[in-house]
Amino acid sequence: MVMVGEKAPEWTATAYVRGEKKTISSKDYVGKWHVLYWYPLDFTFVCPTEIRGFQGISDEFAAEGVEIIGASTDSFYSHKAWFEDGQTFSEKITHPVIADTSHRFTNSFGVMKPEAGTAFRATVIVDDKGVIRSLSVHDTSVGRSPGETLRMVQALKSGGLCPVDWKKGEKFVGG
Repeated sequence: MVMVGEKAPEWTATAYVRGEKKTISSKDYVGKWHVLYWYPLDFTFVCPTEIRGFQGISDEFAAEGVEIIGASTDSFYSHKAWFEDGQTFSEKITHPVIADTSHRFTNSFGVMKPEAGTAFRATVIVDDKGVIRSLSVHDTSVGRSPGETLRMVQALKSGGLCPVDWKKGEKFVGG
């Protein structure tokens, strides 16, 4: 399992990127803060709420200079069918979503739920030096808050000591 403070694993994966099948890798994100988030499966109930949530505030992540990358163990074709079916997603999914059918990417971060053959819900924040700054893994039944992930990135990038519920622009502890 990867740990906070360690270099993130190097990876290469197939992804759904604006309707196209592309190969992306950790090398594409060298020198950039980025958020990797895993969800269990396409064509489910909780997962689209998270994807829409990350997509909905993607401009806010971009304003912070942070890239968003989604991932599941589904195929590119499953992603394409789901994202473009016109029923689940009314908005276009513009951030890359990795199709990790080999499970290499998911396993390299230690977020695989082996008995299910899917990923746990997991979020990893990687800084511009390639170091894992935050790692959150939880059960598949509960969705996460993309807004909290954004707040966490802002706090980590601030360089200060951030108290509970700190928001960008607020005072630091001891400051």
